[in-house]
Formats: sequence, C-alpha cells, structure tokens
Amino acid sequence: MTASLLSGFGLGLSLILAIGAQNAFVLRQGLRGEHVVAVVLVCALSESLLVTSGVLGFGALVEAAPWIVPVFRWGGAAFLVVYGARAAWSAWTGGAALAAEGQGGGLRRTVLTALAITWLNPHVYLDTVMLLGSISTQAPVPLAFGAGAIVAAWVFFGALGFGAVLLRPIFARPAAWRVLDAGIALVMWAIAAGLLFG
Repeated sequence: MTASLLSGFGLGLSLILAIGAQNAFVLRQGLRGEHVVAVVLVCALSESLLVTSGVLGFGALVEAAPWIVPVFRWGGAAFLVVYGARAAWSAWTGGAALAAEGQGGGLRRTVLTALAITWLNPHVYLDTVMLLGSISTQAPVPLAFGAGAIVAAWVFFGALGFGAVLLRPIFARPAAWRVLDAGIALVMWAIAAGLLFG
C-alpha cells in the first residue's frame, strides 16, 4: 500500500509540476497575495475530483475491457515522451521570467478564472483521468495510488500558492524556469520508460 501511495504521489507531483496556465495562475496569485486560499482550494479540489474519477472509472472500464490497458500504457508512454520533449525544448531554448505585474481582480472573478483554467483545459483530463487512471490499474493498490496523487495536488498547490512570495526573486530569472523544465523532462522520460519496460 505504501509503495502505491508513494508511486501515486510521485507521478501526480511530476505531472502537476509542468508549468501551464493553471500553475502560472496559482503562482501569479501567490506572488500578488490575492485570494490565495480560494485559488488553492479550487485547484486542489478540482484535481482531487479528476483523479478520483480517473482511478475509479478506469478500474471499472478495465474490468469490462481488459484490452484497453495496453492501449493506454502505450498511449500514456507516448504522451510522456512528447511531454518530456516539450519540457526539454523549453529548458534548452529558455523561457521568459514570470511577470508579477497586472491588475488584481475580485474574489468571484478570481475563482471563476481558476475554474475555467482548470476545467476547460483538455490536458487536465489527459493527465488526471486518462493517464493517472490508466497507470493506477497497474499499482498493487489503485486507491492508494490515487490517494497519493491527490495528496501531491494539495501539497503542490498549497506550496505554490503560499510559498510564491519566497520564490519571487528566483522566478524573476529565466534560468530558474530552464532548470525546472529540465527536471520535468527527466521525470517524464523516466516514467515513460517504466511504463514501457517495467
């Protein structure tokens, strides 16, 4: 059970680490100190619902159609390889530093933006429902795997939102993003290799 929990935590964290619209929004709100609690709650609760539906739904689907596991294993591995390549490319070419400027918004507008960035992003379904759901079927205890991924979401969004002030000097430099992207690429490729050869 512990192995499944840690495996889910590791994969969940590595998938959520990729800097996209959602993470940039949470980081921006944290840097500004605006509605951080609401944004962290919206993102973490949304991630929890998506991971849960992936783990529970995929288990039922696999029982009905066992042939689907190899299809998603290969598809998940291909996605991770491409995802890792994108992160590696970003690390190689360098990215822009995070800007903390801009006008703030009210609580309602901020929550609606967080919901839209989360639920209208097609990648979130691929990462949580499809990828985590399919990989959870290979874990000794799939529910523990899902719980680990959910814990990773809460830890990550909490740390990102509330720890953003500490990161402000670091992420003002593009080099910090390059190091982060390089790490993400290596993790994604390692997970893909585990899916294909493990």
